[in-house]
Amino acid sequence: MSQSFADLLSDLWPVAAVSLVSAVLLQVGTFFYALRVGRFSVVDVTWGLSFGLIAVVGWLVSAGGTGGEAAGETGDAWRRGLVVVLTLLWGGRLAWHIGGRQRGETKDDPRYTELMSRASGNPKLAALRQVFLLQAVVAWFIALPLQFAMVDAGQPGVLLWLGVLLWGVGFFFEAVGDRQLAVFKADPSNRGKVMDRGLWRYTRHPNYFGDACVWWGLFLVAADAGWSWLTLLSPLLMTWFLAAKTGKPLMEKQLSKSRPGYAEYVERTSGFIPLPPRGGR
Repeated sequence: MSQSFADLLSDLWPVAAVSLVSAVLLQVGTFFYALRVGRFSVVDVTWGLSFGLIAVVGWLVSAGGTGGEAAGETGDAWRRGLVVVLTLLWGGRLAWHIGGRQRGETKDDPRYTELMSRASGNPKLAALRQVFLLQAVVAWFIALPLQFAMVDAGQPGVLLWLGVLLWGVGFFFEAVGDRQLAVFKADPSNRGKVMDRGLWRYTRHPNYFGDACVWWGLFLVAADAGWSWLTLLSPLLMTWFLAAKTGKPLMEKQLSKSRPGYAEYVERTSGFIPLPPRGGR
């Protein structure tokens, strides 16, 4: 590690502060837009955009930092740019995909309808607190590796390239899985059927698995510099959300009620990590 932790913190705090404010402002704006269109589910579109915004803001704020150049590290500017590009590619694709899926929708997502029905007091204020502002804070925490990468000094090494490779695997699973599902659902003959083809034959959630790989990849890109390994809880939290909290469990609860044959699909298909199917199709 070529810089002290004190030097890193002196450069990190303005990046972290402006990133948090930017994420909150984005979600507050999304909240007012949601009130206008009558659907809180639009927050799902700005989830990916939040990370792209944090990456760009961190890159701009850190441009005046002292960590990399003062330490004589020539690889820092390259790492910072790489993190921005990878994050924008992931976040932009996700926002585009979810936005396209929501186009033409008039009803809100059942998750948010249920939340509003259980809210005490003003349901709109409850949504602002429990959905929009909470999502801003969670996104900021998960994006800590991006913020550290903007100020952490160190030459690019093996971990960085392993991170890029893992990011690529994750982006492939997420993008291809989403595309395969969209094509499957677009065919009227598949209405009410279970998607068990392509990547979905090896994991019930290739998009969630890919999402986890993307964030572990970004963590490795950042951790290659040195102090950024301290952000380990960020990819752990993202993986927990995807595999055990708001991703996989909620999706499977909904599909088990609406898709005949889903129980058999669960029996033969890995729940998260891609594995050969058990038994025949």
